[in-house]
Parts: sequence; C-alpha cells; structure tokens
Amino acid sequence: MMSQMRLRQVCLVAPHLEPVVSDIAAILGLNVCYRDPHVGKYGLENALMPVEATLLEVVAPTQPGTAAGRFMEKSGGRGGYMVILSCEDPDERGRFAANIGVRTANVIDHPPYHGVQLHPRDCRAAFIEFNHTKDSDDDFGPYPPAGPDWQEAIRHDITRALTEVELQSPDHYDLAQHWSNIIGVPLTSARNDDPQIAFTNGCLRFAKGKSEAMTGITFRVNDVAQVLGSARARGCPCAGDAFLLAGVTFRVVA
Repeated sequence: MMSQMRLRQVCLVAPHLEPVVSDIAAILGLNVCYRDPHVGKYGLENALMPVEATLLEVVAPTQPGTAAGRFMEKSGGRGGYMVILSCEDPDERGRFAANIGVRTANVIDHPPYHGVQLHPRDCRAAFIEFNHTKDSDDDFGPYPPAGPDWQEAIRHDITRALTEVELQSPDHYDLAQHWSNIIGVPLTSARNDDPQIAFTNGCLRFAKGKSEAMTGITFRVNDVAQVLGSARARGCPCAGDAFLLAGVTFRVVA
C-alpha cells in the first residue's frame, strides 16, 4: 500500500470561487482544467487546476447548510479543506480507519473512479480522502475528478510543483501520529524537526499552532520574487517567502 500511495489533490474551501480561483491562477500561472458538475449535488461548485500531476481544487457553497460551509464556519475562515491521496484500495483504507475510530463520511463511486472520504472530526484538521482510478497507474493517466483532458492544462512557466501541505496543531506530534496511523505511512522528520508524512511526489508536514487546521501549501516556482510580486499586485498580504490567500499560507520556493 505504501508504495502506491501518493498526494493526488489538495482542496481548499472559500465563500465564493471568485476572486480566489482567478487570484491563484494569475499568481501561480495555473490553468483551470475542469469544473466538476458532480459536486452540485453537495450544494457546491468547484474549479480544479493542475500543478504538474497534482491537482489544486477550490470549492465553494452554492446554498446554505453544506458540509463545506459548516467546515468553513468552524475553521474561522481557514480554507484548508481536504487532502486527497491515491492508493490501490480506498475501501481497505476506509475499513482500517474505522477500526481506529475514524468514520467514513462519504463514498464516491463513478467508475472507473472510486473514493472514500473520512470524517473531518475524526481525522482532525481536515478531511482525508483515499481514491483509485481503475487502470490508471500513471501519474498523468485518466483522473475523472479533473476532467477528460486535465493534462492539457498543465503549465511550467511559473510554477513547477506542489511539494508540501502544512497542518498545524497545539500537539502537532500527536496529530502527525494520528494521520500516520490513518494513512498507513510512517513519520519521518522534516525541516525544523517537524514530523512529516512523505510520498514520492510531496509531503504532509505537521507544525505547532494554536488550533488544528490545514494552514499552508508550498510550491516550487521558477522565480520567487516574480510570484510574490504578482501576489502583492493582487492585494494578497506577503511576508518572507509566502503570501496569504483564502485563509491559507502559500509558500513559494525555488
């Protein structure tokens, strides 16, 4: 299972898609590849943007009473919503999670795609989803949530990769071990000795913070100064190597 696990998608939530999607696209040089009609049944709309083979998604409620809307209210405006991992057998991961007290919140079955979403209250900090697309072992192979031609939207002129997701907790070692147990991948040490869960294409890093939340994403870019200049031009607060957008810290590294 460990060898097949990879970071497939990161999902943010915002009160409205715009201007968040346009800001992300302009600052990081990303293209929207798909707007999934299937999320409408959950009272949502979305937009997906590929960063190499990893998808960045933004969802927004279109009606009151949605799970995404409730999550946003509880998070105090922080937009980190879901970490989505591809693996060989999502149902097996769901059964294992249930055995350690983590409930399944939703099962998505749109062959050849199958996904198991775990309850954020049990995961803590954010949703975890495991999914698998039958006969699509290639990173750049078919992935129905991103649309039929998502690969054609990939750009490399500004942003090269999505490398890290940051999650915070007052007891970040405890949260890290909890996620490690759910995901089935052992912890290693990241920068500043923070615990991390590393995959072949990125990692989840756990940092000390005031509350439990998904708080940051790191991107490898061609020109850090250019990206930060674009973020300032779009009105995003900037500090050091990062800018703030949709309640999430976007870090950029060369």
